[in-house]
Amino acid sequence: MSAPTKTIKTSVPGRLDRLPWSRWHWTIVIGLGTVWILDGLEVTIVGNIAPRLAEKGSGISISASQISGLGAALYVAGACTGALLFGYLTDRFGRKKLFMITLLVYLLATAMTALSGTAFMFFVFRFITGLGIGGEYAAINSAIDELIPSKFRGRIDLIINGTFWIGAAFGALVSIVVLNENFLPGDVGWRVAFGLGVVFGLVILLVRRNVPESPRWMFIHGRDQEAEELVHDVERTVEEQTGRDLERVDREIEIEQRKTIGFFTIARSVLTMYPRRTVLGLSLFVGQAFLYNAITFGFASILTTFYKVPSADTGYYYVVIAVGNFLGPLVLGKLFDTVGRKPMISGTYIAAGVLLFGTAWLFKNGHLNAQTLTACWTVVLFFASAGASSAYLTVSEVFPMETRAMAIAFFYAIGTALGGITGPLLFADLTASGKVHDTVIAFTIGAAIMTAAGIVAAFLAVDAERKSLEDIAAPLTSARPAGAATTGAAAAV
Repeated sequence: MSAPTKTIKTSVPGRLDRLPWSRWHWTIVIGLGTVWILDGLEVTIVGNIAPRLAEKGSGISISASQISGLGAALYVAGACTGALLFGYLTDRFGRKKLFMITLLVYLLATAMTALSGTAFMFFVFRFITGLGIGGEYAAINSAIDELIPSKFRGRIDLIINGTFWIGAAFGALVSIVVLNENFLPGDVGWRVAFGLGVVFGLVILLVRRNVPESPRWMFIHGRDQEAEELVHDVERTVEEQTGRDLERVDREIEIEQRKTIGFFTIARSVLTMYPRRTVLGLSLFVGQAFLYNAITFGFASILTTFYKVPSADTGYYYVVIAVGNFLGPLVLGKLFDTVGRKPMISGTYIAAGVLLFGTAWLFKNGHLNAQTLTACWTVVLFFASAGASSAYLTVSEVFPMETRAMAIAFFYAIGTALGGITGPLLFADLTASGKVHDTVIAFTIGAAIMTAAGIVAAFLAVDAERKSLEDIAAPLTSARPAGAATTGAAAAV
């Protein structure tokens, strides 16, 4: 950590947390939250076009198992690498600079994927696309949590993460059209699908220019005057939009400002100051990664292999489970702020795991067809989606301000690498084998790890609902001892 520049007192966190919901907050949600739509679009398009890309005449020599196995693993590896790289840069240089840069990386790589002429080019640009998306996760989650009032933070974070499935549904519908050779030739349709992602990303880029830097990041990094001016402008805007006079905030925190904060300081705070929270974060990310990989990466293959669903029609089924995934955070999100983090996180994880066990039993015994299997998946993912979204919420709010983006990156990278790289490589072979027993094994692995993560959450989850971020974990630069809460909340665990 660099030498302190000066010690200041600021009421910025309290002033941001006491704001009523307004159109200004919707600007933040739209400008930043739409990144999950892009990720959902990416993953779904690749999953649904895999059978068509593997056919002759696609313009590229590649197999379906390569796309769902190696291609998916490289995309996730890129996302893990991007999260760590851009997460560190986000904590050092600010949220806004990085959420603009990472979106540009995504746009360029997706455009080049559409132009790929060989399997090698396709894989390279899938990796780079992952770099951009992984960096987005770190930059965006940290910015959202630092700008959204504490009483809304849980539900808004969950719903924003859940919009991944709006992109997934759109990607599934797009795949139906672009894979129809009555509309587009086989070597053109899949390229158009990736091109649509570029167009959508450009629209987000234009909206995102109006999203401000995080005032919390600014006052820690020696830009306290700018932070005060920004929050004053926001308060005036919110008062005009809501017609309400804002109450005065007297509570202040004392900060020793730093220009830069070293990587080892960040790592130490995550690994040694908060060991229980570290175990919690890893468990949540690994659990949701394995469950989702057990279902989604083999989705099209299971339908086409076991139920002879035409490859061009799998998108219809994907739309159904995408709707279930989005409804989970939308319906359950408020309960994370009212019922509480611990019961809701553990409950959604365990419910999803148990229901997937049940689905595996029904599948094994031949009680399902394409429609009823999709219905089972939809119910499983209703709970799993809320749980998976809460993983991002958890790691973005239970570690100190200076480490937030890096903490998100760390848990995303480690947890997703274990579940998201191992998962596709493992599940691609199991679900593509054509053997019922192998697919049952895939479902069982995902269900067991998800359930185990829910049990861990039941013991280790933090009661962070409706609390200021600074109360959940004091900033490392706080004049109070690092790792202690600022207003009497529980000490670091």
